[in-house]
Amino acid sequence: MLRIEGLTKTYKTGDKALSEVTFDVPQGQVVGLIGPSGAGKSTLIRCINRLVEPTSGKVLLNDVNLPALRTAELRRTRRRIGMIFQEYALVERLTVMENVLSGRLGYVGFWRSFLRRYPGADIANAYRLLDRVGLMSHADKRADALSGGQRQRVGIARALAQDPELLLIDEPTASLDPKTSRQIMRLIVEICRERGLPAIINIHDVVLAQQFSDRIIGLQAGRVVFDGPPSGLTEDVLTRIYGEEDWTAMRKGAAEDAEAEAEDKAQAEKMLGAL
Repeated sequence: MLRIEGLTKTYKTGDKALSEVTFDVPQGQVVGLIGPSGAGKSTLIRCINRLVEPTSGKVLLNDVNLPALRTAELRRTRRRIGMIFQEYALVERLTVMENVLSGRLGYVGFWRSFLRRYPGADIANAYRLLDRVGLMSHADKRADALSGGQRQRVGIARALAQDPELLLIDEPTASLDPKTSRQIMRLIVEICRERGLPAIINIHDVVLAQQFSDRIIGLQAGRVVFDGPPSGLTEDVLTRIYGEEDWTAMRKGAAEDAEAEAEDKAQAEKMLGAL
């Protein structure tokens, strides 16, 4: 379980990116984190795993307060937090399998990782993860030979290779087309259900957040202005978070995309049945 209490981040310029942010994320819950650019979403994600140092407040992962940890303790605890990045953060010249195995760097010694001599159990698990994300046949391909959606799947498998207790996901669909975005979000949610993993997804697409999240947290100027079920995102709430927008037209466009995807899937199944 993740518990955040009074988390605040103030930069040296005096700008306050986060102000007294407080919420819990229980096991298995997928939280969609929404808000306009500059609201503090990415800062919040990075304060949780201390890629950015919070100014004050607590971040408790199963009762361990991360901001209070020293270097060695922090390194051990970070192994329990899987991070999935918007720009994938893969090593392009390495294979898919090698990128997935890099999720074990916090568990194996320097020389074993440098020489790529991972334990057999880690290799077997990496194959299982590649199968789960639909990339078994791509294990030996270089990362730079993959599509955007495939790269994001590698990033998911790499995060899971850490055997995490929490997933932090930063804009996983920002560089993807609508169909691939839904596939990636569906995969993330399914994996969280299977493993009982809590997850926070920083996502700019409100419709995707509503469709796939168990709960929505809306940030505005570093403060939580909404925390509730996806059904609670009324036009008034969205306007409070983002300002004026034609939310009806946006939802209609997203629904049309989803309907087209369903038709494509049905057509593909029909063609397979005819073979």
